[in-house]
Amino acid sequence: MEHMPLAERLRPKNLDEYIGQEHILGPGKPLRKAIEANAVPSMILWGPPGVGKTTLSLMLAELTKRQFFSLSAISSGVKDLRDVLNKPMGLFPPILFIDEIHRFNKSQQDTLLSAVERGKVTLIGATTENPSFEVNSALLSRCQVYILESFGKKELQALLDRAIHRDQQLKEKEFELESTDALFRISGGDGRKLLNLLEMLVTAQIGEKKVRIADAKVEEVVQKNMAVYDKSGEQHYDIISAFIKSLRGSDPNAALYWLARMIVAGEDPKFIARRMLIMASEDIGNANPTAMILANSCMDAVNKIGYPESRIILSQTAIYLATSPKSNASYLAIDRAIALAEKTAHMKVPMALRNAPTKLMKEVGYGEGYKYSHDFPGNFAQQNFMPEELKGEKIFEPGLNGRENDIRKHLQNWWKAWYEY
Repeated sequence: MEHMPLAERLRPKNLDEYIGQEHILGPGKPLRKAIEANAVPSMILWGPPGVGKTTLSLMLAELTKRQFFSLSAISSGVKDLRDVLNKPMGLFPPILFIDEIHRFNKSQQDTLLSAVERGKVTLIGATTENPSFEVNSALLSRCQVYILESFGKKELQALLDRAIHRDQQLKEKEFELESTDALFRISGGDGRKLLNLLEMLVTAQIGEKKVRIADAKVEEVVQKNMAVYDKSGEQHYDIISAFIKSLRGSDPNAALYWLARMIVAGEDPKFIARRMLIMASEDIGNANPTAMILANSCMDAVNKIGYPESRIILSQTAIYLATSPKSNASYLAIDRAIALAEKTAHMKVPMALRNAPTKLMKEVGYGEGYKYSHDFPGNFAQQNFMPEELKGEKIFEPGLNGRENDIRKHLQNWWKAWYEY
């Protein structure tokens, strides 16, 4: 008989058995209410590995008594999609689960879009990547996006207890629980990885009177059985974090090392390029605007070519970003602006700044007093562009670097009446 992994044996059958994600599945929460009313919408489940995306999809089909079809975006094409969509359907639309939906190309997503629009299927797409980047906007607009969170210590402990006390095979064994710190830390909030680790521990101690769970034993088993870099797990997030922090810290050597770690592990070059593009704006900005142009070109290039050639483009861009002057002024400025806008959305646009396309609007004062900048010396006319109550409110503070010091001087000359730069 084929061995069924522990993670499969422990899949919950109802909402009360489901561990975690109480922010969307707790009593009274929208998704739970939709399930209980058998009104499940098409949705995208976005979250890290091992937090219950597949389990939730299977459970939804079981609880709502619907047919369930499952495809993997890695191995399925348009033909596979059409084969599913051409099957006879029941009273309610079947659930079509697409794992790693972010890997579907445009034509595959367009095929899905038509089926979702016609109500032929209820789509549940699972992704570890931001759907705003990877799922086309037309399909995304027809799906509810639910964010699933990594398991914390509470959820991991509950999962461990369930495995030890409820699984038929593990109930027959005696466990000696010394410490769980290493077990939980290496799991990285991934429930499936926790259960896989537990199985490794059990297998490694066959013949022993008790299965011992202790930090040293866990680390010994991990070194023998698991890869150092799991690009869909904890190391994936730790290494990209170290890479970005090295770029921000102007250390090209460290940046290249962490980049190489990702390349060797087969990390998606588009993921690396996208993070560098964000960093170029967030951490360099107007201290060197060319950085964002180069990072954007890098992202375009790695979309056209894959490994091994793209490693050179990634390297060039990483070195450029690491050695560029740094400024987070734009990042801080937009956050300040958003915070201010949320508090002052009731304030009116000054009359001088309003457009006056009709005679009536001109008569009541729209546009009155506006100074057209190009009619004045230096293409600048001092006037207030903020709501009257916020006149003189400063949001942008240039960074302390060569280019932004020049920006500061220009602003001082232009706005010396109101702003102190």
